[in-house]
Amino acid sequence: MASQSEFRPRRQLSIAALVLVIILLFVVASAIFIYTGGYNVGADVPHTKLVFGILEEIRDKSVESHARNVTAPSNFNDPRRIPAGAELYNEMCTGCHLGPGIERSELSQGIYPSAPELASGDDLSPAEQFWVIKHGLKFTAMPAWGKTHDDELIWDLVAFIRQMPKMSAAQYKAAVASAPERHEQMMEQMPGAKNEAGSKPPAPGTKAGGTGVSRPN
Repeated sequence: MASQSEFRPRRQLSIAALVLVIILLFVVASAIFIYTGGYNVGADVPHTKLVFGILEEIRDKSVESHARNVTAPSNFNDPRRIPAGAELYNEMCTGCHLGPGIERSELSQGIYPSAPELASGDDLSPAEQFWVIKHGLKFTAMPAWGKTHDDELIWDLVAFIRQMPKMSAAQYKAAVASAPERHEQMMEQMPGAKNEAGSKPPAPGTKAGGTGVSRPN
């Protein structure tokens, strides 16, 4: 008669084989699901709760981790950053993130995941906001503005975003109107910035893009 000690290795082998079969079945099923296009990636069909939850957790933890080494400049609270940041925000961000008194645009309605309406505030720290603006976010429509804007301009933008939830529509328009320079002029004055060959300065009263309020020249 076989002892219990003789059955133990067989039982362990059976469990290991079962686990291996389950893993193989999962891999095969996943491969079939992926290569047959089973998951709908259309922006008009939301993720499942499971997928959305996983992506959201990955995003939040990644931003938190990568922003740890970001330090705001000593003059971050300089009030002169607010009007400069207002001009940048009005040109670069209103199409997706809107602003005080700005109605939802066609672009903002078609984005998935929806871009946060920053006039309502968010729970990111200044360092996290800076990192997101500079580096963008994969799997969203958030671009990496650091490819075209230097750190000083991005900190201007962060400073304004943190003040915007306190603003009325009239105050927002006033902040944009009080900007010392237009967006294009700020870009031209970045260290190392050069105009492309054959490029011409924008005509007075024109805007580079976005759907924000017009600023008087």
